[in-house]
Amino acid sequence: MTDQTRRRYVTYACALGASALTAAWPTETRAHAPPATRRASRWPLYRQFLERFVQADGRVIDYSTPTLQSTSEGQSYGMVFALVADDRDAFDRLWRWSVAHLGNGRLDDKLPAWQWGRRADGTWGVLDRNPAADADLWFAFALAEAARLWQAPSYADAARALLRRVAAQEVVTLPGFGPMLLPGPQGFIDDGPDGSRRWRLNASYLPVPLLRRLAAFDPSGPWDKLAAQVARLIGAVSHAGIVPDWSAYRVGGRRQGFVRDPVKGDVSSYDAVRVYLWAGMTPDQDSTWGAIMQALLPNAARLAGRAAPPEKMYAESGKVEGIGPPAFSAALLPFLQAAGSPALATQMARAQKIVGAPPGPGGPTYYDTVLGLFGLGFMEGRYRFSASGQLDR
Repeated sequence: MTDQTRRRYVTYACALGASALTAAWPTETRAHAPPATRRASRWPLYRQFLERFVQADGRVIDYSTPTLQSTSEGQSYGMVFALVADDRDAFDRLWRWSVAHLGNGRLDDKLPAWQWGRRADGTWGVLDRNPAADADLWFAFALAEAARLWQAPSYADAARALLRRVAAQEVVTLPGFGPMLLPGPQGFIDDGPDGSRRWRLNASYLPVPLLRRLAAFDPSGPWDKLAAQVARLIGAVSHAGIVPDWSAYRVGGRRQGFVRDPVKGDVSSYDAVRVYLWAGMTPDQDSTWGAIMQALLPNAARLAGRAAPPEKMYAESGKVEGIGPPAFSAALLPFLQAAGSPALATQMARAQKIVGAPPGPGGPTYYDTVLGLFGLGFMEGRYRFSASGQLDR
């Protein structure tokens, strides 16, 4: 971004004015991963991620959950980080575990289950078979990029199989709005007694760079159309720069268009922080970038002078609550840099506390660490997305 562009957005922003139960750290289940590649060994936070959250068989564990869950999100994010680190061994272990446990041995005929962990009876297995659309896209992106970077066509075949099912099962057309990604195939469409229909949506499931890469990889798919919808979605559901974690779209009945989510309300927190992360990573030459930044910029102004981002914001009232973890600071870094915000230095210093922080209860969780890998990794120049969405590392 040019200095002139940064100044324009800073001026605009200034004018606007403006826990879950923690499980014990079970060391007996933390099998150490094999040594990382040379590039990986130069990325301390990636080593920390492997050592603390990735078993030798490729399972990513979220120890902050009572079920010690593994999710399709965690597996797909881990594969992206392995790509950045040029760590093909870890990439393959993560993918093999995902196929074996989230796909029951194959993922050419189905989408992966989103949640695996310890059941109430003490056995281990799939806890919720419904897929998560964002993870499905990240899996496909990671596989497509692995095929390109490591010249391995079998990864591309796996990516295409996933994308066919995402397009068929997780992409819908909202009347009066156009194509949109559902969070999953089941449970996100409600029909009311008045003849209305409501779709629940999550704006953090739609990173523009990912969609650009998938569009180039799979030109017949809906990915470019979805990318064009991202700015419209964010503009419609955000208020004064605050994007809710969840939103809904309704047709029929007395009220139509975007409405408050019936389950989560208008809170903006652990999901929505990724909307700002993806926006900051989007190349400024992308056709969606200006509109996305314009919608989100009031939040850059809101962070000026704050020691930490709030843990929760409320889109409709603008109310803020609590202190977000250092991972929120990390996730916001690319966005604050893109906005030319004076809050960048303060949040950078706070985000760096994730690296090397002691493990266990009170230390960085799985989610803290992945937000740190995305945000700090970007700021450290370990990767970028090209205009076509390719991973530059």
